[in-house]
Amino acid sequence: MVLLRPLVLLLALVVSELYCLSWFVDVSESQGPGAILQSFSLNCSSNVPTLELLRVQPPTTFFNPPSLTRWQGIYVGKMTLSSLARLDALTVNHYELQLKYTCGSQVTEGRLSVNVQRDPNRDQCAGRFASPAGEIIQVRETVTPGTPLYTLLLPGQGAQMNITSAQDPPYFPGPFSIDGQGQLWAPSQGLKGQAQKVFQLQILVTFGQGRSCHGMLTVKVLPAPSSQVSFLQQAQNITISENLVPGSKVAQVHARGFDVRYEIVSPVPCRLFSIGRVDGVVRTTAPLELAQAPDAAVTRLRVKAFERLRPWDSAELDFRVDVQSVNRWPPRCLPALLVTQIPETTPVGTRLNTFTCTDPDSPGSTLDYQLLFHSPASTSSLCLRDRVLEVNNTLDCDAPGACLQHTASILVLDSGQPLMTTEVPVLVMVTPVNEFSPTCVSRTFRVREDARPHTLLGSVVGTDMDYPHDRIEYSISGGSAPFAVDRLSGEVRLLGPLDYELQKSYRLTVLLTDHSQDKDPTCHHSGSCTITIEVEDVNDHAPECEPPFQELTIYAHLGRSLEVTTMSCRVPQEPQRLAFSYRIVGGNSQSRFSLQGAVLVHNDLTLGVPWPEQPHTHELLIRVADAGPSSPHLSTTATVTVHLVPWRASTGATSTHRTTVPSRMTPLLVTDTEVFWQPEPWFVVVLTATSALLLLGLGWLLSWLLRGLTQVLQASSEPPQALLLNSIQGTKGSIEGFVEAPRMETTQAPSSVISLQHFDGRAQDSRTGRDYLFNTHTGARRWL
Repeated sequence: MVLLRPLVLLLALVVSELYCLSWFVDVSESQGPGAILQSFSLNCSSNVPTLELLRVQPPTTFFNPPSLTRWQGIYVGKMTLSSLARLDALTVNHYELQLKYTCGSQVTEGRLSVNVQRDPNRDQCAGRFASPAGEIIQVRETVTPGTPLYTLLLPGQGAQMNITSAQDPPYFPGPFSIDGQGQLWAPSQGLKGQAQKVFQLQILVTFGQGRSCHGMLTVKVLPAPSSQVSFLQQAQNITISENLVPGSKVAQVHARGFDVRYEIVSPVPCRLFSIGRVDGVVRTTAPLELAQAPDAAVTRLRVKAFERLRPWDSAELDFRVDVQSVNRWPPRCLPALLVTQIPETTPVGTRLNTFTCTDPDSPGSTLDYQLLFHSPASTSSLCLRDRVLEVNNTLDCDAPGACLQHTASILVLDSGQPLMTTEVPVLVMVTPVNEFSPTCVSRTFRVREDARPHTLLGSVVGTDMDYPHDRIEYSISGGSAPFAVDRLSGEVRLLGPLDYELQKSYRLTVLLTDHSQDKDPTCHHSGSCTITIEVEDVNDHAPECEPPFQELTIYAHLGRSLEVTTMSCRVPQEPQRLAFSYRIVGGNSQSRFSLQGAVLVHNDLTLGVPWPEQPHTHELLIRVADAGPSSPHLSTTATVTVHLVPWRASTGATSTHRTTVPSRMTPLLVTDTEVFWQPEPWFVVVLTATSALLLLGLGWLLSWLLRGLTQVLQASSEPPQALLLNSIQGTKGSIEGFVEAPRMETTQAPSSVISLQHFDGRAQDSRTGRDYLFNTHTGARRWL
């Protein structure tokens, strides 16, 4: 739980200059993301204020940017833990947060100190020991039985440790053990003969109050080395100055062997010098003032080197250390530190830094400069010319470990007695540059046309001379082809169905784009190559026979074979397929028919089968399958109906033997083909609708004629004059081209005309203009 200190910060707008304030807060390491660390009350009435987090020391992402909200005229700021926060007091127990508050033109900065406190209820296992891989230690098979191999360090007191994993023979030579102090002990039987073996030990750590955690220790047994310990250098004399401070490096010895340790065996105890147990560096341990300690002028040291696991395998080296009096002031240099950053394409001879050094003891004396490399230990990339650091060789980041930080130092020596030196550290950071475009080799892949989607066809392997060489992304130019390439691995896969008959090959352009090979993340280069995908033909269409159904009538002779028909089959989608196999699969119960290739033959030579007396019908099912090299083999079935009529010579009524057909007679094959018309369903519907409309029209016309005939019969019983008048009046609106007759002319017509003819219409001749009466049934006219 976070321990919040209720602090309230009131910032007035009358602040006229920047000043610094500090706050302190304690937080438990068990606090998780979103926990509030500190709240601030800020007063800013004339402007909208801002609250920023400038920096965090040490740098981390555990803290969110501060939030700022308005509540009742006062702005409240909060500092909270981010979603990445994982506090650990054993790792970092103190953070410094620099905050900046702005209100209009007034700016105020403050510092928030966060102290991370231990949580006693938190599990104590951490580090590689608690990781899934566990802690790995290596020991020689010659280790002394029952000696400590490793010490597990855990914070706190009173923890109990036990090995919970099985240690059964014969794999284990004997059980490992661990004590309450965390020391892992070798088996009492030793590890002799266990070289190259790996022993995994599960360890349970139990704390107080029922809390516990577990981890793993992996012990790798190494074979005993065959080489012996020996020093690489011979006895030597070393001269140092008396002004070396305690801890200064005097010399470094190197011995050949495995896991070598060093110690001074003479003089014992050694008051002025010590040696690094692991690195073999001899250092001073006390001031070398010759006026106070004249015996420090000459010291003879004897150093012993031995293997940690085999202390008896050792070697000794004697050397002498002479201490000389020196002048008091070393050279002084400006700047005291040279730091620069350059790209890998920096030309040779480019100047990086210039510095100036002087000797306080002798301002006009000549100084000597030496460039010493530390990492890498030996390099020719940099050089020093007349106090100017320059690029001496081509910088290249296109190999593993080539692009790195060059750490060196410039050693400045004066001309006094003894010499005094000053070391100027040099740090040159080389940044990578994306120089080359990725390339790939054109390839050809083959795929069956019946391959399923997501089938892997192959991989496009791109190469890039820039390091790292595998930072390449793949894509296909254009999206019409049914293929896709994996963006990271370059695997080409099928997306959709293929058809060999539609397209036999595809040519795809694969684009390659590099990334993460330059300081600028937006700098990319691209390349391309062409891959060809050839589709392999797969038999996926069955043959079709034309016609699929045949009906034939044959007249067969006893004892002779007769060719019935020839099957005509093909694959419309693949006209190149011409090889087929034919087999009768049904209807050939008496084996009277056989196939000779595609020819159906009636064979009457079968023994034991009686000759049919009456015509007989055979419905044969013939299976036709493709016989090419492609697989699978597909087939179809055609139906042939054969009406078999026995052919006989005329015989007497009482004859009981079978007459043989003369050899000069040739068999007659009669093919009866029935032609019929089967319309389409839509045509039947249209024909039915048209017929119905035609019948309706004829019915209406017939009703109209009957109605007209009825009127004529009724008019025949009326007087002629009335009939004429009624007829003229009835046809006035229905017959175009006729002119209505005036009543006065009708009444004046001679009675002889009416008595002779029945005229039911009147019209005017278009050529002469004369009027006339006419009979609509007989066509008779009467001029007026």
